[in-house]
Amino acid sequence: MNRPIDENQLEHLLGLESSKIGFYADVKQKIRELEAINRDLRVRTNELQAVFGAIKDGVAVFDAAGRLQYSNHVWAEIFPDAVSEPATCRRFFHPARECGAPGCPVAGALRGEVRDDSLTIEGPKGARYLETTATPIADADGRFARALVFLRDVTEKRVRELQLLQAEKLTSLGVLAAGVAHEINNPLSSVAGYAEALQRRLRDQSELAADPRLEDFPEYLEVIVREVYRCKGIIDSLLSFSRKSEHSSGPVDLRQLMDEAVQLLGHMARYHDVELHVEAAPAVPCVQGDPAALRQVILNLATNALQAVGRGGKVELRAFPQEYSVVFEVEDNGPGIPEDLLERIWDPFFTTKGVGEGLGLGLSVSYNIVRRHRGEISVHSEVGGGTTFTVVLPAAGGAP
Repeated sequence: MNRPIDENQLEHLLGLESSKIGFYADVKQKIRELEAINRDLRVRTNELQAVFGAIKDGVAVFDAAGRLQYSNHVWAEIFPDAVSEPATCRRFFHPARECGAPGCPVAGALRGEVRDDSLTIEGPKGARYLETTATPIADADGRFARALVFLRDVTEKRVRELQLLQAEKLTSLGVLAAGVAHEINNPLSSVAGYAEALQRRLRDQSELAADPRLEDFPEYLEVIVREVYRCKGIIDSLLSFSRKSEHSSGPVDLRQLMDEAVQLLGHMARYHDVELHVEAAPAVPCVQGDPAALRQVILNLATNALQAVGRGGKVELRAFPQEYSVVFEVEDNGPGIPEDLLERIWDPFFTTKGVGEGLGLGLSVSYNIVRRHRGEISVHSEVGGGTTFTVVLPAAGGAP
């Protein structure tokens, strides 16, 4: 009866274990073991890449010199122009400083620290707010030779926090403005009343008008009355800024409000030689709201645009539906707003206009009105490239 002999038994019977041929057999065995290890490594590498690919945050590994070794697809989406070139931590975290600079999360992780940091980068659609967590990776000798960095995009959360902060600030200022306006309004009414009474007496009593000692009084009284009414105009703006919604609400046709705004501002556009256009989609749905308040928003934005562009400039008002909302835009080709001023334009009394050209309340009032209508208002501006204010309001009845 023939019995099969396995490979190991055959090598033992032939004495290959102690011969040169046996040496080559050992080598062959080692190669087989290495191949098994390589297969296992490939499997583990594929598993690790699958884990990195499934993570919704940006993930990157940096070496001891701060050079980027690996990054996943989310990191590449956040830094699309950086992963294809030899990039270092300087490119991502501190462009103005060398690698290893104080505050660098990669440098901190290479020192054995676990760091949580925040950074802001500028993208084509504006600022992006990011949070990072950097963790050291130890090598076989226990040295921190690499750094693992997680990057989370928190732009939406941060924008909502800023909007909430702005709304709280405006609410506090509104309460303050209402109190100040109420206290000032009554004394101003008295001053205006007495000044106008003196004007009447000067007009009605000829002996007073003929008195040379009162010769300058009509001019003085006219200045007093004019300035008092100017102050009352400011008070009215303050009250408008602080006033809560007390008006009726109903369907509002933005196209009609835009046409009214063009009629009201037409003389101003012609005087300054500015092109003022309205462009509305064929079927713009109504929005639910206060027509007087929304008219004020359109007038504020359009007036600012007309004042921003120079002679020969162009201002365009647009309205169009977008899913369950209506979008209203005011675009001008003026000089644009510097980046350092963009975050301040919503603040009450902030203005870049000259004295007597504006109080700096128009955008704050508009911001409040839009938020009160459960809408969003935003601005995109480039220095030398014009400015576009965008207002998004819910369509009345939902879908357009």
